[in-house]
Amino acid sequence: MKQSSIPSARAVVSSLKERGVKQIIISPGSRNAPLTISFTEDSFFTCFSIVDERSAAFFALGMAQQQRSPVAVLCTSGSALLNYYPAVAEAFYSAIPLVVISADRPPYKIDVGDGQTIRQDHVFDRHIAYSANLKIDVEHAVERLSKYAPDLLETSQTEIDDYNTQELNKAFDRMFKKNIPIHINVPFEEPLYDTIAIREKGKAYFPEKVLKSDFKKEEMNGFKSIWASAKKKMVLVGVNHPNQVDQRLLDILANDPSVIVFTETTSNLHHPNFFPSIDSIIFPIEKSERRDTLFNMLRPDVLLTFGGLVVSKKIKVFLRKYQPGHHWHISENRAYDTYFSLSEHFKTTANNFLNVLFSEGSNRQITSDYFDTWNKVKLGYQLKRQSYLKEVPFSDYLVFYQLLKTIPEDRQLHLANSSTVRYAQLFDLHPSLKVFCNRGTSGIDGSTSTAVGASFYEHAQTVLITGDLSFFYDSNALWNNYIKKDFRIILINNSGGGIFRILPGNDESESFETYFETVQNQNAFHLSQQYGFEYRSADDVESLKKSLTTFYHSSEKPKILEVFTPRRINSKILLGYFDFIS
Repeated sequence: MKQSSIPSARAVVSSLKERGVKQIIISPGSRNAPLTISFTEDSFFTCFSIVDERSAAFFALGMAQQQRSPVAVLCTSGSALLNYYPAVAEAFYSAIPLVVISADRPPYKIDVGDGQTIRQDHVFDRHIAYSANLKIDVEHAVERLSKYAPDLLETSQTEIDDYNTQELNKAFDRMFKKNIPIHINVPFEEPLYDTIAIREKGKAYFPEKVLKSDFKKEEMNGFKSIWASAKKKMVLVGVNHPNQVDQRLLDILANDPSVIVFTETTSNLHHPNFFPSIDSIIFPIEKSERRDTLFNMLRPDVLLTFGGLVVSKKIKVFLRKYQPGHHWHISENRAYDTYFSLSEHFKTTANNFLNVLFSEGSNRQITSDYFDTWNKVKLGYQLKRQSYLKEVPFSDYLVFYQLLKTIPEDRQLHLANSSTVRYAQLFDLHPSLKVFCNRGTSGIDGSTSTAVGASFYEHAQTVLITGDLSFFYDSNALWNNYIKKDFRIILINNSGGGIFRILPGNDESESFETYFETVQNQNAFHLSQQYGFEYRSADDVESLKKSLTTFYHSSEKPKILEVFTPRRINSKILLGYFDFIS
């Protein structure tokens, strides 16, 4: 087996292999040649070639999201590395482990005017677990080092090997502990392409994830008492991977008269007694003359949260003003004080916590009308929603209703950010769907790339619903050879950033349309042709229904369905929905 002749390149490869990191997403370059050669020549690794580094990093994020294990991205030196930052930030806030590996120029060539050279060390420090900035090898390119940086030769190769090994160990230890990205920066001097033959090493292993928790069951008695005596308990679940909470525990929550469970599409939790459309509860209260009274009725004695970040802005505004008596958050790693009332962080899983909370003798139910009160509100808006759907013309609102009720069961569904994920909160999804969205930073920049990466090892068909700005912004996501034939994209093209029309500041001026709504007249037909997708379009209910009849059927090519909706009425219909149910 061939490997680079440069010791630090072999050390990086060995370090990933020992920890079972198998997937390597490589963007082309010359400075990263020692690592590219070493990864691609080793049959242990599965390597992918994606030119656009920004897209490559989101592809890796999607793959790591689904595999629930680290994926590595590798790039050359210079500005290439900076293109990883959006995905690194998303992975940081979504608790997804990425191994970011960058090749670098020798330290003596930094800030002297050398090409493709920037200050790469510590570039991601605010959004990673650790920066491993390796030292340049001194038994490689000795003649160049002695001429341009002789002081580097004062350190022996053995000392450098020891240092680099320690840095790699620190990086991986912290990544596995915190479940967030790390950055490994490796300087290389030329020549870059020399190789040596080595024997293949022993079998790699995945380190066991050891939960270093301060969660002690014996200290739960006081919290059990608070829970048992509280008449208004709100459970709010953000982004949550499918099948992470036992249904038995969900049933206990769902059938407690003192509990309401707010979920979102990205929570991947389902029960008829749950409240999946948070804004449909809160928006009518905001418009009510009894606003303060109703919000105090909804205000919980105990707020229990778990999962990642929450889509609904209205629940944040509500809980920040009408703060709960206690806010407990469950997370193995960290707790955000989103509502400025966090009183306890339980470093464990939702399953572990709820099993202790509901242990024998501690799950008795208190008399309360909390659930019944708000369930009547939910049933009311559900009836009104059906009536409203019969009245509205073709629009984003009607399109999402049609789309979400017709997605076949057992699909993986990815939602782009901004309007897409927010519209999805208004309608019911089939419980068999596995729903994902980049809610860590809520950016529109990598939704398609993430979905493509997430689909690669997924047996079920992957469906992406996206808006026009998200789609065109990330069109390089289609520029790779890893898109499966069953991949499906539904593009809602409303000619711009329609969500801005419902926000303060919409004055219908040319300036607003240019700089906020960013009106555009693009369509996806030519991109579909360029990248080998089947293309179809719809611009009314009948053409949409017709297109959907065979859209999910097997095919020899992936498919794009572009749905054109009227730009100016979408915001009015959405706001009209909330008025109607109020």
